[in-house]
Amino acid sequence: MTSQAADGPDSVVASRRSKITPEREQEFYDAVLDHIRVCGYESLTMEGVASSTRCSKSTLYRQWRTKPQLVAAALRANRCPRFSGIDTGTLAGDLRAAARAAGEWSGRDSTQLLQGLGHAVTQDRELQQALRDALVEPEVAELREMIQRGVDRGEIAADHPALEFIPAQLLGVLRVRPLLEGQYADEAYLTEFVEAVVLPALGLT
Repeated sequence: MTSQAADGPDSVVASRRSKITPEREQEFYDAVLDHIRVCGYESLTMEGVASSTRCSKSTLYRQWRTKPQLVAAALRANRCPRFSGIDTGTLAGDLRAAARAAGEWSGRDSTQLLQGLGHAVTQDRELQQALRDALVEPEVAELREMIQRGVDRGEIAADHPALEFIPAQLLGVLRVRPLLEGQYADEAYLTEFVEAVVLPALGLT
């Protein structure tokens, strides 16, 4: 290996990150996301994160350089598909199970975080993509897999016009109900929504 390769960008990043253990790094991420959920993105500061995690500001700035980079890293580190593993044997059963799963994490893990990020997501492209990586695309991918299994089993036609709107329906109601009614879309609400709206639209019972 040449000295240039050894001193390249990847090795510099690795060297910088090697000074913080994965456990310590997760402490920073947890502190960041907890603050956003409670107080919002705008009030989050690198100084505040340093104080709450008892580290120096220089440690954070060496690692992430800017607040958006730190938040984006925290979002990606907490990427966890909540619909993973759902396979009841029918599309209707899968959608009901997805509704229950979404209801369990809709408050703290999803809606609060989306609300806390607010306008900042529309202003910072990296932050927006990190949010999609962490909270949107994993769930959409799992829903698409459920749909494909239903198509493969012959439960529904591949060209059914309602299929493409299932992710928007399920994920959209998570965000909209707090705005319309001042309440999170909990398990009972989402299950009823699937029974009354999603399944009839698909012609499933």
